[in-house]
Amino acid sequence: MRAVVIRDGGVIVEERPDPVPGSQEVLVRVHAAGLNNADVLQCAGRYPPPPGVPADMPGLEFAGEVVGAGPGASRLPAGERVMGLIAGAGQAELVTIHERLLMPIPAKLDWPAAGGLPEAFTTAHDALFTQCELRAGERLLVHGAAGGVGVAAVQLGRAAGARVSATVRNPRLREGVAALGANVLPPDDFVDEGPFDVILELVGAPNIRDDLRALHTGGRVSVIGTGGGATVEEFPLGLLMARRGRLHGSTLRGRSLEEKALATRAVEHSVLPLFATGALRVPVHGTYPLARVADAYEAFAAGGKLGKIVLTF
Repeated sequence: MRAVVIRDGGVIVEERPDPVPGSQEVLVRVHAAGLNNADVLQCAGRYPPPPGVPADMPGLEFAGEVVGAGPGASRLPAGERVMGLIAGAGQAELVTIHERLLMPIPAKLDWPAAGGLPEAFTTAHDALFTQCELRAGERLLVHGAAGGVGVAAVQLGRAAGARVSATVRNPRLREGVAALGANVLPPDDFVDEGPFDVILELVGAPNIRDDLRALHTGGRVSVIGTGGGATVEEFPLGLLMARRGRLHGSTLRGRSLEEKALATRAVEHSVLPLFATGALRVPVHGTYPLARVADAYEAFAAGGKLGKIVLTF
């Protein structure tokens, strides 16, 4: 099979042996695979995959069709359109994955949209509802809302009945985020628009102090991105205490099979039906064939995108 492989801080396409499904695993022929910041960090040597996952093969999400099954795998028939999260090596023509980590693709979604859905919407749903327990009528603030997780969070918050605000640094992208259901704010002006019950932090350290200033009493801050910085020099514990707030961080990649399966079932049950009604969509900024994978990574790193960049096979 052909696969994306990391070489000297960049990416190339290389032939690799076809994977063989193990116990309760299925073999999926990939049609589309989304790019994520974790892939860029892995290329730079800053985000190694969990043990047992090839360190030189990026890719955390994909969509394709089932073409084989290992011993004990019976949940999904051959030919089923599926998508899922994977710890790595997802940007390849074939992947093997435990059957519990796969979801059916809603009928309305094409391959690129399905390929860009699992990581963004699972991450956003887990942070907003499993961790922060966002409720209807609460005020939600999403930082860095133009990226894949950001556009997912804006839509999920709106669909749940929350009042959604979002910060977007690039002025050209603000109208697109507003069209998804958010009150869009310049990144430096969000404190006065508070207080917020839940803040989804995708930028990182530069926002933390102001996040606490903008937090409602009993509010929750979930840190799931640090693209703007990962170290806070001075942390105002007194302000956190005064707000009776909660601040926590999360990643999905290193979780156990059981934890990932629970997150997958939550998305399958609560999120996928909303694609059938048109309440949710996957904004795809651009698609690139596998042969142009280096261009895809360059476009991702350049920024200025609304939604996902997706490789097509």
